[in-house]
Amino acid sequence: MHLGMSFVRPRTHSDYWLYATLFSPTCPVAIIDDDVVGAVIAFRSQDLPHEVYVQDVVTHPEHRGKGVARTLLATVNEYAIQHACTRMYLTSEPDNIVAHRTWLALGFVNIPGDRVEHGIEITTDVKGPGRDRAIYEIDLKHRKLDQPVLHSEVLG
Repeated sequence: MHLGMSFVRPRTHSDYWLYATLFSPTCPVAIIDDDVVGAVIAFRSQDLPHEVYVQDVVTHPEHRGKGVARTLLATVNEYAIQHACTRMYLTSEPDNIVAHRTWLALGFVNIPGDRVEHGIEITTDVKGPGRDRAIYEIDLKHRKLDQPVLHSEVLG
């Protein structure tokens, strides 16, 4: 996850144990030739079980633009649909323009915030004081299992 810095912050070994043990269906890892080339950390909300929040998406720099993030998010999307979730969403830092383009290309919608910066809707303090973020979502309400928002691709 350190390859995603400065926008993704690595966590402790205990955190990764937690993700792999308790959230494995929503925390897929992409492996090519025995190397980890991407990972997603996402969670189905226990308070709002119809929602899946995507915390981190990281692709190894040498594998960007090859469908890794799309494939990983498609896995999470398929899980969400199978469990009757109606929303998959994530937040992004306002100055992460590359991420903004990626989320839109993958079918996420930048939902209205309380201001606009660089053409991106931003919500003030969404993750606590001084933690402004752009919020992106995919509405899964009208999707069926045979109509995923994102389609998996074969990596290799």
